[in-house]
Amino acid sequence: MLSSINQVVQRIAEIEQRFTPTVPQTQSANNFAAALSQANNQQSTMVNNITTSNNSISTNGGDITKMIHVAAAKYGVDPKLAMAIAETESGLSQDAVSPVGAVGVMQLMPETARSLGVHNINDPRENIDGGVHYLKQMLTTFGGDVAKAVAAYNAGPQAVKNYNGVPPYSETRDYVAKVLSLAK
Repeated sequence: MLSSINQVVQRIAEIEQRFTPTVPQTQSANNFAAALSQANNQQSTMVNNITTSNNSISTNGGDITKMIHVAAAKYGVDPKLAMAIAETESGLSQDAVSPVGAVGVMQLMPETARSLGVHNINDPRENIDGGVHYLKQMLTTFGGDVAKAVAAYNAGPQAVKNYNGVPPYSETRDYVAKVLSLAK
């Protein structure tokens, strides 16, 4: 393969010499060879960066944190609140699945995820985007009342409406207390 590249470089140098006779052949060939080498190195670096980035999504909580902050900024949600929900829901684990079928970092139910436009509930970016979007919907639905929005994230908006506040379920009350404590 190297001999083929050398042949191509030599041929290019010959062609360049025809059109720019003032440039010596070895300088032209060396310039092209250097440019080719630099392009190959850049391509290798890009591939390695993409591979490293994709691998770190599944293993690095820092990337999950960044995704939560990006989604919070996108939807105008307090990033501490979004982070507190993710921490309470899954411990920031994209592999979490609840006994009732909630999936991922934000523990989205499949039907809720579909309604939010999440195509791949197992993709942490989509899961987080969907979860923060849902949180924003709950904040809007309950006029910015954080406790009601958090309760609705856990128990559903209808339960919060039925009780005109945090439902009297111990799981939901504990959930709201934990999230609000973490969000401080």
